[in-house]
Amino acid sequence: MSGFVDDFDSLDPDRWLPHYLPHWSSRAESAATWSTADSVLTLSIPPDQPRWCSDTHAEPLRVSAIQSGSFSGQQPFLDDQQVVSPEPLWIGWAPQGGRIEVRARMDLSARSMASVWMVGLEDAPERCGEICLFEVFGRTVADGGAEVGSGVHPFRDPALVDDFTAPRLDLDVAAWHDYAVDWHPDRVDFSIDGRHQRTVPQSPDYPMQVIAGVFDFPAWPGPADHVPALQIDRIAGP
Repeated sequence: MSGFVDDFDSLDPDRWLPHYLPHWSSRAESAATWSTADSVLTLSIPPDQPRWCSDTHAEPLRVSAIQSGSFSGQQPFLDDQQVVSPEPLWIGWAPQGGRIEVRARMDLSARSMASVWMVGLEDAPERCGEICLFEVFGRTVADGGAEVGSGVHPFRDPALVDDFTAPRLDLDVAAWHDYAVDWHPDRVDFSIDGRHQRTVPQSPDYPMQVIAGVFDFPAWPGPADHVPALQIDRIAGP
């Protein structure tokens, strides 16, 4: 594949912002815990990592994520939510169509999840839809399998409808797998390790930034001392 390729020999600040939606809190409160070694990016959540948006997000949540774009107002989680720390429009990488591939593995407990998704930059309010390559909750991981979510979320894009499923697959998510989407003008095809999983017969028609993250839900049952992690070996696209 030609075009964008990141093997994560380091975390390139011209491509990635190691914060999760910092405009809703601050750069400090949204900072990821991350490292790179042997051309692998590791996003993790150690026990002492603070909550994300502790004053406004009702459910306790901790996040380590990177994103390839940023713009104040993206992905609000409250009605009439107000920006706390304004962020200028910044684009490190924002594909529109084509094949996007992520080679990843994850270490999750019953109170954590990991995901890689694409979302509109919201430079216009309706350009906010999402294409989710994968979403895995640790509480579904058992007996060598897991529920692996994928699909399209419209949020406030009137041209899209919600089409998201999380079937149980015989997939060891702790091992390396290649998650991919083929983003066409009229549909999005989802695959894992080159095997077609499903097709969503609709398609956002604007550039999207990529977000990759691991999440911890402290109020959920599960070991408090476990360090959830998402490791990414490679991201490639047009």
